[in-house]
Order: sequence, then structure tokens, then C-alpha cells
Amino acid sequence: MNLKENTNLVFQQVSKAVREAGREDGSVSVVAVTKYVDSETAGQLVQQGVKHIGENRVDKFLDKYHALSDKDITWHLIGSLQRRKVKDIISYVDYFHALDSLKLAQEIQKRSNRKIKCFLQVNISGEESKHGFSKEELIQILPDLSLLDQIEYVGLMTMAPFEANSEELQEIFKETQELQEFIREKQIANMPMTELSMGMSRDYQEAIQFGSTFVRIGTSFFK
Repeated sequence: MNLKENTNLVFQQVSKAVREAGREDGSVSVVAVTKYVDSETAGQLVQQGVKHIGENRVDKFLDKYHALSDKDITWHLIGSLQRRKVKDIISYVDYFHALDSLKLAQEIQKRSNRKIKCFLQVNISGEESKHGFSKEELIQILPDLSLLDQIEYVGLMTMAPFEANSEELQEIFKETQELQEFIREKQIANMPMTELSMGMSRDYQEAIQFGSTFVRIGTSFFK
């Protein structure tokens, strides 16, 4: 594993995808997903120029957060979060990518000591194994969510099925982008809706075509 080479390659490939999509350089942030590596390896990634670190689990997030507290890192919690664990972690999180229920949002509102940037997770593909709001459910509860002023709803997050082909990926990402634009145009309080968290190592090129501003990449750094 050559972290320097891998990191350079990831950034080059993301920049290429951004250019091919006709978008501005720097319009997509790479979140390095470090769930399979230790704090030391995550720290080495930061030395290679990685600015955003993403973790799925609360315990792993806290381990790395404290181990790398001297580094200039934007911290992303990208996995699902149980309500009982909100109090342990929410004050350390810069971006939370998996807000998937009104009850979880209410718990964040209660426990947070500052405004937290959150993505609303949508299950566009309708997969039973995936968390997230359906499109209809989300539209229905937007007024309730907007009342929670400790949350800044920066955008939407979605995950495509692992076995989706390129055409299916494009359809899922396009539908998510259209939903984001629909909500943004409503100009709802606390919902700027300017961001999209879409795309992982296997499908970020398609996600970037449809406006993703944060791609969550793990395996490509560590192969």
C-alpha cells in the first residue's frame, strides 16, 4: 500500500471527473473513509493533503478524533447513528451524513451545543436494507425538521445499490439532485440545501455528473 501514490491518484481522478462533468475545479470535496485503518494511517493520509476524514462508527470516530486532535481536519460521521449515542459524539462532528428520522433530528437538537451541518439521508432506490427517508416521507416532514434550529440541513445524502449498473446509478443520482433542487427552491428555514453527499469508490464518477459535492472514498486510498 503506497498512501502517497494512492492519494495523488484519487485526487487526480476526482479532478478529471469534475472537469468531464463541466464543473469548476475544487467543487467536490473528497471525504477519506478510514473505517478499516488505524489512527496512525489516517494521520498519514492527512499528511498527504487529505482534509476530510469520514467514519462510520461512533467509537472509531472518537478514537481518531482524539488521536488526531492536533491536525486540521474536517470531521464527517457518515454511518447511521443511534439516538442514545448522540450525546457522546455530536459536539465533535462537523458534518453528519446520515440523518434518517425526525426523532434522531430532535435528539441532535436537544444534545448539540452548536449548529450541526447535516445531510438528510434519502433512500431513492427503495432498498429495504438501506436507511433513509423515502422522497414522499421527506417532503411531508420538512416543516417539522425546519423548526429544529440547531441543525443546518446542508443537503441530501444517498447510497446506490452495490450491484447497480451505470444507467441505474445515473437515475438514482439524478433523482436525488432533483429532490435537492426542489427543496432548495422552497427556501425553508435552516435548509440551504446546497450540498450533495453521493458517490463512493465504485461510483463517484456518476455521482459527480449529477452535482455531488462530497464523495466518500475508502478502498481507493488503501489498496
